[in-house]
Amino acid sequence: MSDKHIYIVAQELSVGSKQVSATLNLLDEGATVPFISRYRKELTGSLDEVQVTAIRDRIQQLRELDKRREAILKSIEEQGKLTDALKAQIEAAETMSALEDIYLPYKPKRKTKASVAREKGLEPLALSILEQDKSTPEEEAEAFISEEKGVNSVIEALQGARDIIAENIAENAEARAKIRELFLQKGTFKSEVFKGKEEEGIKYKDYFEWEEPISSAPSHRILAMRRGEKELILKLDVLPQEEDAIEILERQFITANNTKSAQVKQALEDGYKRLLRPSMETEVRLLTKQKADEEAILVFAENARQLLLAAPMGQKNVMALDPGFRTGCKLVCLDRQGKLLENTTIYPHTGAGQLKEAEQTLNYLVKKHEIEAIAIGNGTAGRETEEFVRKQQIPNVQIVMVNESGASIYSASEVAREEFPDHDVTVRGAVSIGRRLMDPLAELVKIDPKSIGVGQYQHDVDQNKLQTSLDDTVISCVNAVGVELNTASKQILAYVSGLGPQLAQNIVEYRNTNGAFKNRASLKKVPRLGEKAFEQAAGFLRIRNAENPLDTSAVHPERYGLVEQMAKDLGCKVEDLMKNESLRKQIDLKKYISDEVGLPTLQDIIAELAKPGRDPREQFEAFSFADGINTINDLRIGMKLPGIVTNITNFGAFVDIGVHQDGLVHLSQMSDRFISNPNEVVKVQQRVEVTVTEIDTARNRIGLSMKGNGPAKKTDKSQDRKENFKNTNKNERRKPEPETDMQSKLAALMGKFK
Repeated sequence: MSDKHIYIVAQELSVGSKQVSATLNLLDEGATVPFISRYRKELTGSLDEVQVTAIRDRIQQLRELDKRREAILKSIEEQGKLTDALKAQIEAAETMSALEDIYLPYKPKRKTKASVAREKGLEPLALSILEQDKSTPEEEAEAFISEEKGVNSVIEALQGARDIIAENIAENAEARAKIRELFLQKGTFKSEVFKGKEEEGIKYKDYFEWEEPISSAPSHRILAMRRGEKELILKLDVLPQEEDAIEILERQFITANNTKSAQVKQALEDGYKRLLRPSMETEVRLLTKQKADEEAILVFAENARQLLLAAPMGQKNVMALDPGFRTGCKLVCLDRQGKLLENTTIYPHTGAGQLKEAEQTLNYLVKKHEIEAIAIGNGTAGRETEEFVRKQQIPNVQIVMVNESGASIYSASEVAREEFPDHDVTVRGAVSIGRRLMDPLAELVKIDPKSIGVGQYQHDVDQNKLQTSLDDTVISCVNAVGVELNTASKQILAYVSGLGPQLAQNIVEYRNTNGAFKNRASLKKVPRLGEKAFEQAAGFLRIRNAENPLDTSAVHPERYGLVEQMAKDLGCKVEDLMKNESLRKQIDLKKYISDEVGLPTLQDIIAELAKPGRDPREQFEAFSFADGINTINDLRIGMKLPGIVTNITNFGAFVDIGVHQDGLVHLSQMSDRFISNPNEVVKVQQRVEVTVTEIDTARNRIGLSMKGNGPAKKTDKSQDRKENFKNTNKNERRKPEPETDMQSKLAALMGKFK
């Protein structure tokens, strides 16, 4: 482990070097992020998950940089061109861009104008011209005329020399750094619609004639323009400040005012337009895409976290309805553990005769299975089905609209087929809707996070980085809540710290063969679950009604002896400590501090003893939309309506108001005070009150405002949104949001210009 890396990470993240070193040691030993942040606070100085993850990711970047550095040094050395000065320059490079700029002149490449000129022996002439002395370039060029080498005139000789100069200016590390910075600071994005694509690309209308600075273009607009370009609707250009770029290069490379300087200037302009500008345009597109990806991934991950941690209703007998008009509503009944008891199809929307039969079937099954709550999917016919169910006036039964995003993905998956091999996709989808009401986290982990209906251009970003971020998010959520060992599916067990799909499968098979786990220690009997996996996982697994009461808590088994000593010192049992607050108050934590256990861990233990296995999620509260508002045609400007935040982006929040189309609360309409981030005001699944400000039935768009409306309570209803829905306010559109040198001799010469 490099001390230099540790220092860099510590400085960038504003943490101590010892904290970084300890965290890296734990990570390299196989510890997970949740385990480190929860059970190794003394070693890391109580770093949280975000900090531990940041250390992990940054050190990986630095290691990849070192790996590339080694490959470049080896390549240049094999070419026999590695000097001490060049080696020092490579070793000092702090970014991948700087490293690649240094390597570019030595990078193997296809035949170029410059390489052809070198083969003709024109490099000495290029060197002489670069000196920019008072001699005449045309006279010097005559010496390079050679029929054998294919140089037939002074003009051809000078052209070849300029080709060499142009390529080396374009590959000069300092020049590239300056022009790159110019593009990023003063360049602009410009998009326009391809002729004849206006109607096909109506969703990109805002970008048909659009220009804004690269430096302030927000991620959602960059990704939207790139998507339009990919779909061949938009033409997207990166426009530099041409005059500024040429001036920067002239200041670096023009050192005199004579005929040779004129040749260098001509080569410089050619090198910029033919080589450097296209290269920088490509780089800037890549850099801005990477930055936009990072922002979009952060938005997606945070939205996914909020959705995964939505309040669970808990164990109830649940009826779930997957709504439909012509095809009917698929109905399932689940017991308190989510087991499918019965399923059928009712047709409340296809005629009076079938309506009466649907009412009878619904009421009969409610009584038969002692239903305590009814979950209704929020897709097509959702509001109409909700209205039908509410008209039954079933006493003591909660009726809840449930976000069904991704339910169809689950129903057709291998996981669903394995769970319900004898049922079709419609039954599986209804079961998923019902289980989501009971425990959103346990059900949503069975679905690819990209399919759960939140995020910002998630299909356009780097999929590997997105998957890593989402895996981190799911792992964090699962371990924050904890998992009931004896009832958990293998899908949620796979996300427990230290486990993974294979060990999760082994646990389920062991449980099926040997019955319920009676204690955490018996986990060690599971095939291939060794000491390391047990250490990482045990604290996050719960056993309800376990032999040892600590098995119901987040106290790690490695600290059971410590808790037992606390109880012994007070002359009581562990159970007494967990039940009696007055006993816990008598514990002097300083007495139990050791080299391995400090105050942070002791405080966590006391908190767990007070509320063993506490669920960090909020209390469930049901929610109802406004009566009589079922479609966009029911809306009127100025209406105040209750809604549920379904998705958050950089430019605002989407809110479900019960009309099958989410409305947008633009950032400027979210608060009476200035805010720069929607997360300052709202969260996914939050209940809000909004005012209708715009209705565009032609494009199925709804504009909403939260200004002057007090915050409402939280609920668990959400709905898919259209990713390209943008605020079309003219003022908003007018004002964008802030948001190789030539071998050793040539290398020495070019050094003058650095």
